[in-house]
Amino acid sequence: MSVVDGSFDHPLELEEKASMPFAGGIMQYGFQCGMVWGAALAAGARAYQLDGPGPQAEIKAVLAAQRLVEAFRANNHSFNCVDITDLDKSSSVKAMVMYFLVKGGTIGCFRMAAKYAPVAFDQINTALSENLAKIPAAPVSCASMLAQKMGASDMHTVMAAGLAGGIGLCGGACGALGAAIWLISMKNITDGNSSVDFNSPIAAAVVDNFVECTEYEFECAQIVGRKFENISDHANYIRDGGCSKIIEVLASEI
Repeated sequence: MSVVDGSFDHPLELEEKASMPFAGGIMQYGFQCGMVWGAALAAGARAYQLDGPGPQAEIKAVLAAQRLVEAFRANNHSFNCVDITDLDKSSSVKAMVMYFLVKGGTIGCFRMAAKYAPVAFDQINTALSENLAKIPAAPVSCASMLAQKMGASDMHTVMAAGLAGGIGLCGGACGALGAAIWLISMKNITDGNSSVDFNSPIAAAVVDNFVECTEYEFECAQIVGRKFENISDHANYIRDGGCSKIIEVLASEI
């Protein structure tokens, strides 16, 4: 996220620091790579810069997130951390040491980020330059709806938009969960309570409450029972009360 934001000459130190729990695919659970989460947030920040608050910026953030997911998957064969590293929360310390220290996994991740950043920059620019034929009424994104309920700023609401449907409607780990972790992490940093990292106990508490509400499912497609066809499909689902219980539980965390 830092590299992409810097490319747009708009660094967001607080927002970038609060994205640390996405490392390892959300708290090392192995879902979407933290680079994809960060790039989607950066796309939302750019959409807000160009279009301000509202459905148009949110839609463009989702469209950009779709491109970001596909670009990452094309370069790495998967967007999930566990598929790339063979590591997740259940992996032993020995396995993690072997991957990151002995096999040079840390260097590999840095190389992957260096390769992905310019691609992400181009994909965001392309998506945000498109003219929208139709703009549905708000809410457009489950993650944006959650952000509003949590009292987020207009900018942070648009930044979260692309996380909808498991980031760009791809069906991965819940975007509302990701948005809640990110927003609560920012508040924690602002309050000066402690630093935030991928082992954040605050983020872990959010995850615990989330899985109790979803019968221990993380992925949007599993929770909803399908992938969303497009932005209008997702927007209609949210307006009809879809995932309202999950959104309310996550919103109560702040």
